[in-house]
Amino acid sequence: MDLLLQGLGNVFQPEVILLLIGGVIIGIIIGALPGLTATMGVALFLPVTFGMDAVTGVLLLIGVYFGSIYGGSIAAILLNTPGTPASAATALDGHAMTKQGKAGKALGYAAIASGVGGLISVLMLILIAPQLAGVALNFSAPEMFGLALFGLSIISSVSGGSVLKGLIAGVFGILISTIGMDPMTSYPRFTYDQLSLLNGFSFIPVMIGLFAVSEALVIMEGEIGGGDKIKKIIANYVLPKWNELKRLWFSMIRSGFIGTIIGIIPGAGADIAAFVSYNEGKRFLKKEEKETYGKGNPKGIVSAEAANNGVTGGAMIPLLTLGIPGDAVAAILLGALVVQGIQPGPQLFATSGELVYTLFAGMIIANILMVIFGISGIRLFVKILLVPKKMLAPLILILSTIGAYAISNNIFDVFTMLVAGVIGYFMKKYGFPASPIVLALILGPMAESEFRRSLVMSEGSYSIFLERPIALGFIIIAVLSLILPLVWGKLKKNKKVNAA
Repeated sequence: MDLLLQGLGNVFQPEVILLLIGGVIIGIIIGALPGLTATMGVALFLPVTFGMDAVTGVLLLIGVYFGSIYGGSIAAILLNTPGTPASAATALDGHAMTKQGKAGKALGYAAIASGVGGLISVLMLILIAPQLAGVALNFSAPEMFGLALFGLSIISSVSGGSVLKGLIAGVFGILISTIGMDPMTSYPRFTYDQLSLLNGFSFIPVMIGLFAVSEALVIMEGEIGGGDKIKKIIANYVLPKWNELKRLWFSMIRSGFIGTIIGIIPGAGADIAAFVSYNEGKRFLKKEEKETYGKGNPKGIVSAEAANNGVTGGAMIPLLTLGIPGDAVAAILLGALVVQGIQPGPQLFATSGELVYTLFAGMIIANILMVIFGISGIRLFVKILLVPKKMLAPLILILSTIGAYAISNNIFDVFTMLVAGVIGYFMKKYGFPASPIVLALILGPMAESEFRRSLVMSEGSYSIFLERPIALGFIIIAVLSLILPLVWGKLKKNKKVNAA
């Protein structure tokens, strides 16, 4: 406790706190811009920290990291355009609330849930980091396959009104994910001698196209409301009330723990955590609430946002205790620490206790700042919806193009985004959800590679998935997640027929 108090004192030095504030604000802006991911934001500011001392430099990057994960929810809620992959699940209920005239409440829920999830992850980091990191080391190929399969089973929960259409979209996404080099043999698959296809399709340009470009096309067509009605709604926006927040605390806390645990697992990320938590949020709903899930239910927003921000602290657990980054951003932070002459690992707490607890204190303050800026900025954020449609659609297309190109400076990604946008437009027209495709592109390659590695480990025996309890547990839950919605839908249909 003394070290933590000492760390708080170090954070509240004028230079440190100002850079932390600046990092959070910059992160929120980066996150809100489609395609500019948290990884990209932290990577851009890494060279800036080289001339700083260790604490100041790393806390600047942490501010950018935390702020950008939350910032993605702003565009997701207001424009149905996820600023980062982690906010794709937030768009499902968030944008529905915006169309209902509740943009202020949706942004408020996202800001508060992000702060709660982030604080839970930091508290777990402080209290039980070494023990949790040890559990994560038990995850090998079979467990990772089970996790990926469980993630894919969520397709049934993010399919909107039609599970069948969601499954069709998910299968389409899995098929797209097989394009490129074989993960085990590097043999080209479905590339048709096109060099651009050797690495397959990056899911970020596809996500930008499916959500952002398709939304711009719909806006240009004039199908999304605007004019006087929207102006009146935005001018009279309302923030969440305490009584409304009280009903969401359990969802926030549960999702914060889910995000932290998934963040600990190397290779898993905030996007996976958001979708897994979103699915689990639906399980805990009362029967009458499930009808509104995906159509503007606040619990959908807080489940996704608390989880994706819970990953931030979770990813730091294996980084600081074992020197193993939990995700891509943590890998960049590992580089920042090494450049500063700090080697993360089991000895870090013993040799640099004050530094570690200063980072912990900075993470706590960063989450609090994120909530403050998130809530205080809502009045400014919602004015995005007042931008005339003839200006908004081109602006979305320009930002989307910049974001898609900036990922790898590759014009092929821009064409991928545009094609995905046209596909997404027709999917909206015919009621096909876009989220299953993004989910399949993220988890499909992971499921395939981990499945094949598992078979290499077992010399071709499928029994490896039955012999490992964690992997078996994930597989059982995945099967139930796919089957139960179909069975439930059939029972409801029969009940209506009998009642008639």
